Formats: sequence, structure tokens, C-alpha cells
Amino acid sequence: MTNNDIFKKLRVALQLRDDQIVEILELVDFRMSKGELGNIFRDEEHEKYMECGDQLLRNFLNGLVIHLRGTKENPKNPMEVIKSHKPKFETSKNVDQKAKAEFKPKTGAPKKKPISKRQPPKVSVVEKVVYKNGKKK
Repeated sequence: MTNNDIFKKLRVALQLRDDQIVEILELVDFRMSKGELGNIFRDEEHEKYMECGDQLLRNFLNGLVIHLRGTKENPKNPMEVIKSHKPKFETSKNVDQKAKAEFKPKTGAPKKKPISKRQPPKVSVVEKVVYKNGKKK
């Protein structure tokens, strides 16, 4: 397993976005742009793929400890920090319909009339064909 695989798995498990990872790296004074970070998460076959070095992974892990636990002077609860990474509609299981409606795109299309349940009988276009292939019934 490479450093890139470890970095990808941590990103998915902690539900981190690129901008959050950049902020975590800045906690330990390690500067990296979103573009460079995107190159690390690319497929190995891609031309702009970049290997994640030991220094980058070490700095990310040290920054992650500070991000989740806080400092001695200002400690944090790691579970609360992880819950803050999730979008609002995923944090609670009992999300009311009003909150869900906020995330749906609104269209200006007029409402259509409901289609009646009774449909006219289908008209057969093809006639019944009787084949004479030599067999008697």
C-alpha cells in the first residue's frame, strides 16, 4: 500500500474536502495548493499523477492530530469535529421534508394534469395469421 492509498483512504473515511485538507496542512506550516493536492488523488496512469512523499503524509497526520484533538491549551472533542465534516442533511436520520426540499432544484415548469387511469383498449394492428406448414391439428 502506497502513501497515496493511505492518504485517499483517510480522506474518504474522515469525509474531508480538498480545502479542509489544505487547512489541516497549514496547521503545521506546510503549504500546498488544491491543484497539487488533486494530483496526489489522481489515478497512477494519469500524466499529472504525483506521488505522495513521506514528508507530506507525516505533516498531514500531524496536522490531523491538531485538527481533531486540538492543542493542550484548547482541547477539542474529536467526534464533534468529525460530525462537523458531514453535510447538514446527513447528520440526523430524522430529517424533515422541509430540509430535504431546500436541496432540490426548483423548476419553473407548470404542473401537469394527472393522467386518467382508464385507457382505451389497444387496437390490434396485425391480423391473426394461420400458417399452413403441412401439420394437421
